[in-house]
Amino acid sequence: MPQTLEIIASQTGIPIWLIAVIIVWSLAWKGVAWWISARKNHILWFLSFFLINTLGILEILYIFLFSKMSLSDKSVKRKSKKRK
Repeated sequence: MPQTLEIIASQTGIPIWLIAVIIVWSLAWKGVAWWISARKNHILWFLSFFLINTLGILEILYIFLFSKMSLSDKSVKRKSKKRK
């Protein structure tokens, strides 16, 4: 693994320590998002985290925005907007 990081660092010009930080950052968010999506039975989200690498951005959005929403939340918000 360290040899692979050295190759990537030499080809991209990015320091090895920064590549390691990016990998740890991404894996940490991905792990939390996988855990939440699996517990909520959100199979499409789970698969998208597996297939798409966004350096944790998609995972953070899911954890703090999308995982807290449900169909009932959306319908309640729509009804309250219509009443105003």
